[in-house]
Amino acid sequence: MKKVEVKTSVTVYEDENELMKEDYDLLMKARAAAGRAYAIYSHFQVGAAILLTNGEVITGNNQENSAYPSGLCAERTTAFYASSRYPNVPFLKIAITAINRKEKLTKPVTPCGACRQVLSEYEQLYKSPIQVLLAGEEGEVWKINSIAEILPLSFSSDFLPDGN
Repeated sequence: MKKVEVKTSVTVYEDENELMKEDYDLLMKARAAAGRAYAIYSHFQVGAAILLTNGEVITGNNQENSAYPSGLCAERTTAFYASSRYPNVPFLKIAITAINRKEKLTKPVTPCGACRQVLSEYEQLYKSPIQVLLAGEEGEVWKINSIAEILPLSFSSDFLPDGN
């Protein structure tokens, strides 16, 4: 028997103004997308912005529905749109942020398990890490080097399509 330790490393920026310009701009696009979210039931608006390796930025947000399980998170909305619009183009970075109409968010929001799994599959498919930026409405911003660090024991298959 052996024991294996799994660790996650997070770089914490005290303020979004400490970010490099590319990261700051991506976060601002995610924040703008959060403002457009359809979240009339929870009033918790989440926005995401994905920077693709071709330089394109795709944004999306959460979409709620009165038939509650029919809605979709911002991260998956954005990832699926990016993949359908630019098939075979890897994701370089994703920024995720939220607005809570009930109280100001001062800590970063993190993706749910389903969103982590979806993003993990894109990371595995392209064999390339996806950097993650997480923020609330103000305060700290977290930067993580890959989806694998926030979902280290992801579900995977022995077979991933390789285009052949």
